[in-house]
Amino acid sequence: MLTYAIKRIALAVLILFVVMLAMYGMVFLVPGDPASVALGPRATPALKAMLSERMGLDQPVAVQIWRFFANAAQGDLGIDVWSKRPVLDQIFEAFPQTLLLGTVALSWALTLGITLGVLAVVYRGTMIDRALGLVSVSFISVPSFVVAIYLLLIFAVWLQWLPAIGAGKAGDIPSQIKALILPAIAVGIGWVGYLARMVRASMLEIMAANHIRTARAFGLPERKVVTRYALRLAIVPTISVIAVGLGSILSSAVFVETVFSRPGIGTLITGAVFKRNYPVVMGTVLVTTAFYLLVITCADLLIAKLDPRVRDALAR
Repeated sequence: MLTYAIKRIALAVLILFVVMLAMYGMVFLVPGDPASVALGPRATPALKAMLSERMGLDQPVAVQIWRFFANAAQGDLGIDVWSKRPVLDQIFEAFPQTLLLGTVALSWALTLGITLGVLAVVYRGTMIDRALGLVSVSFISVPSFVVAIYLLLIFAVWLQWLPAIGAGKAGDIPSQIKALILPAIAVGIGWVGYLARMVRASMLEIMAANHIRTARAFGLPERKVVTRYALRLAIVPTISVIAVGLGSILSSAVFVETVFSRPGIGTLITGAVFKRNYPVVMGTVLVTTAFYLLVITCADLLIAKLDPRVRDALAR
């Protein structure tokens, strides 16, 4: 198990390194001089040279990459070109908002998705099963930003039940909860379908296992067989999906936070991209990728601990 954990951590570090190299490559593939684009066509050559020096773009690419990773290893992600604030401070201010949005979205999606999956198994082959399958596929097919726009139009503009923009007033928990409802629904609705279909498929496989037939032969109630014996094992494959979902929700938050004008990682990185503020872009990508890999690695280790088959495979 320890060897497996070390391999997973080493793989995560390697992926993080490759992602940052790819990010640097994309930066230099974008047409135009970053300093000229950021300052506009009327900027003087001296001002462009000063901004390039401040962003570190006057150095060779290999030197830039080495400096970035060396500073990142010490917890220094650079300085914002425009505000002169440390990039890490801005990320620490924005990330909790995005993490809260992702956690709430995944929590309600997990609750509803598992419920729909269990109901589809209990009523398999009936009209209820087919209706739940149609609903699940519909949820998967609709992009989060489309859901966000329609929720904004219906509940914020037409009905005026919920706020259209912002994250609520500071210190006012009810207003913050109201401002979180529509973005959380938009971000999580697609994962309801994924979780429902996976739980259904996993439970159908488990319901045909020998220990389930044995439990029924002993006369246990069907409800107990489904919830205590089948569902507990069916949840194990969904752990990886939940981990991937949390990482994907962070990317969905970029669009949703823009639509609802919520402060967060999405708003931060969008503004940085438009301003060609590369220290903020690179720092944000590094932190979000590291968080995503951390969640995936923890999920793999948890599955290895919970599933005896995985432990046996690791022991060989």
